[in-house]
Amino acid sequence: MAPGGSGALLFVSSCVMSVRPGACAILAGLFAPSSHLKRLDPVSGLASARMEDIAPVYSLPSSPWALLWQVASRHYRGRYILMIAFVALGQGIETVEPYALKRLVNGLLAAVGPAAGPVETVMLWFGVMVAMWFSATLLLRCYQIVDIFTGPYLRERVQNLMFGYLLGHSPRYFQENFAGKLGQKIKEAGRACIGLLELITFEMTRIVIILSLAITLLATQQPFLAVLFVGWSVIYIGVSALLAHRCVRLSKEFSAANSASAGKLIDAITNADSIRAFARWRHERSFLSGYLGEERNRSVRLRWFLTLMRVFQAIAVLSMLSVLVYIALRRTLDGAMDIGSFTMVLTLTNMVGMNVWNLSNRMLDFFEQTGTLTEALELVSHKHEIVDRPGAVPLKVDRGAIRFENVFFGHPDGQALFTNLNLDIRGGEKVALVGPSGAGKSTLVKVLRRQFEPQGGRILIDGQDVNSVTWDSVNEAIAEVSQAPGIFHRPVRENIRYGELSAEHDDVVEAALKAHCDDFIRGRPEAYDTIVGEQGIKLSGGERQRVAIARALLKNAPILVLDEATSSLDSESEHLIQKALWRVMQGRTVIAIAHRLSTITSMDRILYLERGRIVEEGSHAELVARGGAYARLWSRQVMGFDEGKKAALNPALGTADD
Repeated sequence: MAPGGSGALLFVSSCVMSVRPGACAILAGLFAPSSHLKRLDPVSGLASARMEDIAPVYSLPSSPWALLWQVASRHYRGRYILMIAFVALGQGIETVEPYALKRLVNGLLAAVGPAAGPVETVMLWFGVMVAMWFSATLLLRCYQIVDIFTGPYLRERVQNLMFGYLLGHSPRYFQENFAGKLGQKIKEAGRACIGLLELITFEMTRIVIILSLAITLLATQQPFLAVLFVGWSVIYIGVSALLAHRCVRLSKEFSAANSASAGKLIDAITNADSIRAFARWRHERSFLSGYLGEERNRSVRLRWFLTLMRVFQAIAVLSMLSVLVYIALRRTLDGAMDIGSFTMVLTLTNMVGMNVWNLSNRMLDFFEQTGTLTEALELVSHKHEIVDRPGAVPLKVDRGAIRFENVFFGHPDGQALFTNLNLDIRGGEKVALVGPSGAGKSTLVKVLRRQFEPQGGRILIDGQDVNSVTWDSVNEAIAEVSQAPGIFHRPVRENIRYGELSAEHDDVVEAALKAHCDDFIRGRPEAYDTIVGEQGIKLSGGERQRVAIARALLKNAPILVLDEATSSLDSESEHLIQKALWRVMQGRTVIAIAHRLSTITSMDRILYLERGRIVEEGSHAELVARGGAYARLWSRQVMGFDEGKKAALNPALGTADD
């Protein structure tokens, strides 16, 4: 910026500070995209998203430049064109200043020389320079005003887009990736997009304008200087491009190492209680130090390379400055150039050199952000494992009848679990799944909910293939209470209301009363506004499970899945919850997974699974009378006899070794 720019900056700043809030609102209305003019949510007090902001995301570009082009060109093209125009015009005016300085210097020499030329010429060119200073400064502020209503909105859209695509992944994807790492990458990607677009619209535009006008001005003054400058530019840009290609890879490696160490760090922090319980803080620091050391090594490699690249750039820029100024100096001493022309060449080359130097100092940010965005996209943009088929329609549930037809399912490691599994569950029937760990009880429910997709066969709900209907509609038709319920770091009211977002407070309280969690909620100072902490850490295990039960009650889905729903409850609470659940079960299809058999004795049918096969089925009384695997399990768990007494009382039960 020209020296006088500081005065202009103070003037413009005072003008901007005097703008009233009403004017700022008008600017917001002019520049802010209509899709981001949101209403306030009455519950959270935050801006609620428009429908287009929460539409399903089925595809995501896997390269950073494709993502930037998709978002910027589709939603902010006009604004970025306007920003580039402001920068180009402002920098163009600033780059032409050396020419005005040339005319001012020559006019000043003429005015004070022996000939005593006219002073009006000097004042004219002084006025031109002042106008240039103010114009360049004002155009830069215009760029910044447009950016206020562009950059933050673009970052929001990118993060929303990536989060929307992330939520479309299957449960297996989330099992294989750290939750903290995924969230960190989405946030970093949003910041990187803003940084990269700022470098393109501002830094790159400025350097292109500077080089173009510098070559033009030099050509009008001394064609040889312009040819020399073009040759230097070609070599400089070519070598810089080769170095940049290498730097992108190093930056990507550093970003990957940084993410790995961050993931391990978050994992350790999440399990801080276990670390303390086993006194393993030395082990954890030693374990983490390996990842931190790898991050350090990759950072050192990247910074060494950038330092060498900057050495090359510094030598190239200083050499260009020295040669051009020396040639201009010789031409001036030989009388081929006047003092004004020499001043123009000196000022122009200095301007070019400083801007190229500043751009090279920003390359670290450019390459690091490119690597960060690339790695984030490679992590998030994996192809969705489970997708709706073309033309999929919502599931319509009337009776809630479930049918497994010749279902085959195997884990990714090749181990088959279900082979030709056939099962019919009538609408409104209450079925319990029991059996040893690894028998396939939880997997059967996951396959039903399309969290895993079978490799063969069909699963029907009321005669509709779950693979042919929308995934959302399947999950909307099923309410589940698991042994590890997901609790959000939000008020307990919002955790319960998650089952039905439109529920009124009275509905939330009613569900809490039925789930026997109203007492402990009201016992806290903030009652239903209590923030329960990450994964409900501020609640006991039983309290978390009762909140999850209340949420399922509020959802009021036709199919209810209970996966060890009372495993964390004491006997008294379990008794109360069983009574509440039994009322809720009426008129619904229920699948209950249980290890404590006392909780499922009243179910219509009990299925005993082993290694993915149904080996026994019937009511509790029928299975006990049959004396098979279920009866042996019941005897060991409930009757409490040792093996010898059991065999003596009922030889049909056998022993645990049978």
